[in-house]
Amino acid sequence: MKRKFFGTDGIRGTVGVPPITPDFVLKLGFALGSVLRNGYNKNKVLIGKDTRISGYMFESALQAGLSASGMDIRLLGPMPTPAIAYLTRTFHAVAGIVISASHNPFQDNGIKFFSGEGKKLSDEIELTIEAEMEKQMQTVAPDQLGKVERIEDAAGRYIEFCKSTIPYDVTLKGLKIVVDCANGATYHVAPSVFRELGASVETIGTQPNGLNINAGYGATQPQALQTAVLYQNADLGIALDGDGDRVLMVDANGDIVDGDELLFIIAQARHKAGTLQGAVVGTVMSNLGLEQALDKKGIPFKRAAVGDRYVLEMLQQTGGNLGGESSGHVICLDRTTTGDGIITALQVLAASIQMGLPLHILKTGMQKCPQLMINVPITPGLDIISQPSIQDAVKEAEQQLNNQGRVLLRKSGTEPLIRVMVEGINRTEVETVAHQLAEVVKAAVC
Repeated sequence: MKRKFFGTDGIRGTVGVPPITPDFVLKLGFALGSVLRNGYNKNKVLIGKDTRISGYMFESALQAGLSASGMDIRLLGPMPTPAIAYLTRTFHAVAGIVISASHNPFQDNGIKFFSGEGKKLSDEIELTIEAEMEKQMQTVAPDQLGKVERIEDAAGRYIEFCKSTIPYDVTLKGLKIVVDCANGATYHVAPSVFRELGASVETIGTQPNGLNINAGYGATQPQALQTAVLYQNADLGIALDGDGDRVLMVDANGDIVDGDELLFIIAQARHKAGTLQGAVVGTVMSNLGLEQALDKKGIPFKRAAVGDRYVLEMLQQTGGNLGGESSGHVICLDRTTTGDGIITALQVLAASIQMGLPLHILKTGMQKCPQLMINVPITPGLDIISQPSIQDAVKEAEQQLNNQGRVLLRKSGTEPLIRVMVEGINRTEVETVAHQLAEVVKAAVC
């Protein structure tokens, strides 16, 4: 069955526009509680959020819905998405809820869920929740209503967990790092992690006001970090996104190190140490250069559909412990259950220290193939990829690349966009083909 509300990463959209409205979120909380109480005794659900101003409103709506279903609630306040996954496990909660639209601007918000194991909910459970929302709300008896408590030491717990994911004898002493928190959920967590491990830390994007999340800072806009690294004469920079589940890094030369390169650096370090298990998992968007670099080292590579949930599923199916996306969603499954920007950065830093090589040298083992992605806005819900004119244009683009590249069109699971990706050997040819294909898609949208 096709999901009505859930996308690749929960439910997301513009605040005040259905389904991202208080009444919908109230009913969503009730539906989640009703589904999870089926077969369970009264249990607790954790709620965390990023720094968007609308988070207050949706936090209250979720509380009301969950309480009406008979679920107890534990509030975490502003916390990174992966922290909520971790704390859901350690508190033995039945589920964790994140109020966030990740890397989107403040006008958007969303709701995503973790199971009691700290993993994304399965498609089956999401469909069950959607089916429950079709029913009339029936509040439990007054003596069965859920209670609400706030967890005051959530940040400290998560900081200690992050620090524990690298060997005890690895210190960041002597490193100067610039950390960009995108004015998001990591603003009060990430700097402490790196400082407590010995690094000298400068920060940007750590003054959230409810309206400036991801605005000019963070993993989707790393230019400010590039400038800061050069100005501060730092060894490297770390750019997190608004909810902290993705990361990009900047080397001492001010050059960006993207998710594919981070994945390669961690993979080669673990391969050398003998701790890499199974195939490294990327996605259909992963650069061909990553696959080629891993192949040279004898490391198998597999591609999953776009979305960290699908990367995780393939890791579990194949017995792997490392996977991720070009965007910087990296899953170190032997450390945690979901993409975690802070933990990913720590694994890269540990690899750099243990191998005795700086970031700009470590990434040279992988040569990226020229790749261009163009986002074409569409009307929400519009499906044009299957149109004959689009399919013909894709075949023509593949012929132009002479079977020495890749063409991919996909509908974004988080934004009303068609992503047009072209990859090949010659940069000029890649750019020409990508723009030609994007124009065909734009014409079809109109």
